[in-house]
Amino acid sequence: MGLLASLVSGLASGETVAAMRRARTAAIVYALAALAALCGLGFLIGAGYIWAAGRYGPLAAALGFGVGFLIIAGLIVLIYRFSASSRARRRAERRKADMTAIGVTAALAALPALLKGKGGLGAILGPAVALAAYAIYRENVKPGPGGPAGGDPD
Repeated sequence: MGLLASLVSGLASGETVAAMRRARTAAIVYALAALAALCGLGFLIGAGYIWAAGRYGPLAAALGFGVGFLIIAGLIVLIYRFSASSRARRRAERRKADMTAIGVTAALAALPALLKGKGGLGAILGPAVALAAYAIYRENVKPGPGGPAGGDPD
């Protein structure tokens, strides 16, 4: 236990501060690079407008650029909306995996204390048997007409 405490305190004192400093520096550098890239993109769009205005006239160029940017904005929103369900599914899977990991960690941490106590093995086997029985029950129950399968049993 003492080794774990010294490891955590050493990590918290020096390495975490250094990692935060590196992350902050990287964020500033990337923000400046993004700002420069946006300026360059703005000048490229301006140059494209000047070229289009010289070729098609200022009104047609302005209308073309306006419609083009509205189409781009619409496509971005549509892609975001269509990918929302997959993002929600990934979040749910990640949350389930995290909760499983937390549960296993808590169980492993509590195992030595439970085995030393008066209840001992019974304190562990009781909930484990109940959990196994519930899992068997859930596996063998057929969904009803209003159940999750929508009433179409296989």
